[in-house]
Amino acid sequence: MRQFNELIMPTFVQILDFIGTFAFAISGIRLASAKRFDWFGAYVVGFVTAIGGGTIRDVLLDVTPAWMGDPSYLVCTGLALLWVILFGKYLIHLNNTFFIFDTIGLALFTVVGAERSLSLGFPYWVAIIMGGMTGAAGGVLRDVFINEIPLIFRKEIYAMACVLGGIVYCLCHHFGCTAYVSSVVGGMVVFVIRVIAVKYKISLPILTGHDE
Repeated sequence: MRQFNELIMPTFVQILDFIGTFAFAISGIRLASAKRFDWFGAYVVGFVTAIGGGTIRDVLLDVTPAWMGDPSYLVCTGLALLWVILFGKYLIHLNNTFFIFDTIGLALFTVVGAERSLSLGFPYWVAIIMGGMTGAAGGVLRDVFINEIPLIFRKEIYAMACVLGGIVYCLCHHFGCTAYVSSVVGGMVVFVIRVIAVKYKISLPILTGHDE
């Protein structure tokens, strides 16, 4: 009975992963629709956005990417596409739609990436890097697919928010906090930093040449 429950009851981290997949997929599909992609093209962009960072992370950690053993990621992206098709006209009128879903996905995937690294026995510094990669890499692939300059290469604080969130997550884990508390606190740090940075136009210093 216990094994049966473990099979049908997702863990807290898995729930975060699915929510992050849905949010990131919507962010990708939303931008694809703005570029006039067809349904299949929008699905591909949404799927790559959702699984891109996690795939790179798992390859570097020498494990099979999660989506290759679980078709729920495909289904989740399909639900995101359906959501945009059904409610697209409402999403278009919301100017911050892309930012909201992108930030949610960024926050959730950062803590998922850090947790997965720690669960495999890697040190904290690896978990912080993998958390940042899980959060930011999918967005980079999305922007490349739709022919935009990736957010990570602009002045906005994007990947740095992932790094700081990963550090906070690892600190919570180090001091014995539960996975729930660590995930909530780490994710909130990413979310709040992104919101504050965009609202007040805070950015990192630009590296300039000697002749400028």
